[in-house]
Amino acid sequence: MAGWKIRIQDLVWLALFVVIAIAGPERHPRFVFALFLLAGFQVVEPKIASLATQRGSILANLLKLAVGYLIVHDSGDITSSYYWILLIPVVSAATTLGVGGTVLFTVLACAAYLLTLLHVDWTRYTLPEDQVAELILRLFFFTVIGYLTQRLAEANRLEARRAQAAAEQLAEANRNLQEAEAAVRRSERLAALGQLSAGLAHELRNPLGTMRASAEMLIKNLPEGNEIAAELAGFISSEVDRINSLVTRFLEFARPLELKLQQAELSEVCDRAIAQVERDRGNHEVTIYKNYSPDVRPFEFDPELMERVIYNLLLNAAQATPPGGAVTIKTRVVDDMVEISVIDRGQGIDPAQIENIFNPFFTTKKDGVGLGLAIVSKIVDLHGGKITVESDPGKGSVFRVFLPLV
Repeated sequence: MAGWKIRIQDLVWLALFVVIAIAGPERHPRFVFALFLLAGFQVVEPKIASLATQRGSILANLLKLAVGYLIVHDSGDITSSYYWILLIPVVSAATTLGVGGTVLFTVLACAAYLLTLLHVDWTRYTLPEDQVAELILRLFFFTVIGYLTQRLAEANRLEARRAQAAAEQLAEANRNLQEAEAAVRRSERLAALGQLSAGLAHELRNPLGTMRASAEMLIKNLPEGNEIAAELAGFISSEVDRINSLVTRFLEFARPLELKLQQAELSEVCDRAIAQVERDRGNHEVTIYKNYSPDVRPFEFDPELMERVIYNLLLNAAQATPPGGAVTIKTRVVDDMVEISVIDRGQGIDPAQIENIFNPFFTTKKDGVGLGLAIVSKIVDLHGGKITVESDPGKGSVFRVFLPLV
């Protein structure tokens, strides 16, 4: 109902036609009815959604033209003081229908005005030269008003489009600023975390080394037959190794990485990563299929770091794949990038978790620490590339690494 509120321009239209009806010389009932019909329609038209379309606007302007013709006809035909009412559909068309609509309704308004000449009894009246000039002037007035209104409306539409474009650019800039702020906050957190990790690693490694050496000495000096003590000492040794491995991964993430770029064959790097995964997982559990594109020629990248990337992705894929399943590694050239895809048919990733999987310490594994993919993302970023993931829960995931061809 908000669209049906009375606006100031509605009151102005009504006031105009009331003044014409009261102060004008014409009092014919049909004239007054047509006058208020036009006034009412002019007020109601913007509030009817169907008239906002191009077809609706054409129909509305035709109705205004017909009512305007009746008003001019009932108030003296060609000599009517209300001939300017025929400008209403011309102005309306100029503001809503563009150049074509403006030309059409300007021609129709001129034709409607000239049509009143048919009602003149030419056996009794003649048209003096000065009145011919007046008639031409009025028709020219229709044309000029239509043209100027259309140009003004077009300028307003252009400014509106520019304002809309500026608003969209501002919104996009605001979104980019928010993303940049989030990236800065994340970088600050990661920097602080890196410093903390490096400090903890140095503090923990010495006591861990002492604990492991002590456990080994304890195992060597245990009397034979004390299986419980040997088992407990073995637990100490294995848990120390696990903690030491965790500390090492902390350091890998926190330590600044330096790229050692060199011309290398990507397929060879992939083969080494596959061999390492097969040693860790066992050939009987998961089959890894290779699909290398011959279009991928040797290019510059860090083979050691990229082997770590591919190894991590393949290991995650193998861990997500049921025993006896398959993982595929695929390479190809896409525009000026090399794409490395690791495809598994595992349980997939929850859509709500996809945005977080590259964050440090985010993991869905019971024994995971959440640093593998964070390190992968860091290495790919250092190469000036990007990594994406597509996952369908219950069907599998596809990790894609894109590296620039330099």
